[in-house]
Amino acid sequence: MDLIFATNNNHKIEEVKALLPVIYKLLSLKDIGCNEDIEETADTFEGNALLKARYLYEKYHLPCFSDDSGLEVMELNWAPGVFSARYAGEHGNHEKNMDKLLQSLDGKTNRAARFRTVLCYIDTNGNETYFNGIINGTITHEKRGSGGFGYDPLFIPDGYQKTFAEMNPEEKNLISHRALAVKEFAAFLSR
Repeated sequence: MDLIFATNNNHKIEEVKALLPVIYKLLSLKDIGCNEDIEETADTFEGNALLKARYLYEKYHLPCFSDDSGLEVMELNWAPGVFSARYAGEHGNHEKNMDKLLQSLDGKTNRAARFRTVLCYIDTNGNETYFNGIINGTITHEKRGSGGFGYDPLFIPDGYQKTFAEMNPEEKNLISHRALAVKEFAAFLSR
């Protein structure tokens, strides 16, 4: 069964593909010929996930899902949040985003943070269902590791000594915020 994932991010596609039941064929935006840039204009993760999923459902009338994820830092009143990908102003510039985060936390002792994912699924009848994943951790004082993407070199999940970027993909995918949301989603699909 085809299932559209509202992304062209290969990291996300690989993470999700590894967790979904094998009966589902995961299709990216590129796979379905969708070249539109679906704007994330909501002020919540739920709102952005819904915007993308609703857009796809209304255009293609196929089961689809989307996610919105971000890093929330307690000391920064849960920023960058929905602005995680464009925290330093330029969308997707991971280095600048990490540098800004480190500067924002300079001299701060509370480095508690969490990665959060909200996934919105729209089924063949247009029904919406949401799935959540949260992993708590702390922000390092410097970048560590070369794997992963986004803020992974700065985030140490609770109970671990390594950042997400220092973990191998399999290790990260067992505990990541996206993995937790997708596991809930996969269990829902398997019912």
